[in-house]
Amino acid sequence: MTIAENIARVALEIGAIQFNAQQPFIWASGYKMPIYNDNRLLLGNAGHRALITQGFQDLLKKCAAKVEVIAGTATAGIPHATTLADLLQLPLIYVRPAAKIHGMGNRIEGPLRQNQQVLVIEDLVSTGGSAANAVTAIREAGGIVNHCFSIFSYGLTEAADKFKSISCGIHSILDFSELLKVALSTQNLSTNEIETLRSWQKAPFKWAENNGF
Repeated sequence: MTIAENIARVALEIGAIQFNAQQPFIWASGYKMPIYNDNRLLLGNAGHRALITQGFQDLLKKCAAKVEVIAGTATAGIPHATTLADLLQLPLIYVRPAAKIHGMGNRIEGPLRQNQQVLVIEDLVSTGGSAANAVTAIREAGGIVNHCFSIFSYGLTEAADKFKSISCGIHSILDFSELLKVALSTQNLSTNEIETLRSWQKAPFKWAENNGF
C-alpha cells in the first residue's frame, strides 16, 4: 500500500475527509460542497504525523529540489512543517495570512535570509489562494520558492492556474483521484456517488446551484 493510500484510508476512517452530497458542507468561501477535509484530526496520532512526513520526504526526492528552509502556512501547515524541518534538521519559519498589526508587524516569523531556498508546507489545497499568497510573501521577503507541498489537494483547476501564474510547483501526497479509488473500496460509496464527486470537481462553484442547494 502506498503512502497516499494509507493517508486516504486513515483520513476516511477518522473523519478527516467526509462526503455528503445530500447535505453539503459549507466551506469558508460560503459555497456548499459535497466533500470536506479537516487534516487537523490527523495531528492526534504520532503514527499519522510520521506517515505525512514520509510522504513529504518522498515528494522532495521526486522534485530533487534544493531546500534550505521549511515554511509552514499558518496555522494548519505549521505542525507538519515543524515535523519535516526536525527530520531534515533545517530551519523553520511560518507565514501568517497577513502581517501583524502590533509588535514588529511581521508576516513571516522565524529566520529567513536573502536568497535562501524555501519549501512551503500547506495542509490542504482547494483553490490555492492561501498557499500561493504564502509563496508570494516569502519571495517578497527575499526567499526563493519553487515548490509548495500539501497533504491533500482537491485538484481544482483554480489552484493549478494560480500556481502556474506565479511559476511555482504544487505537489500533494494525496490527490483527488487516488482518494476516490480508496473511498470506492472502503466507504460503501456507489459508482453514482463517485460520479457525483467527479462532476463536482469539474465545476465546484456551480455544483450546489446545479443540484438545487
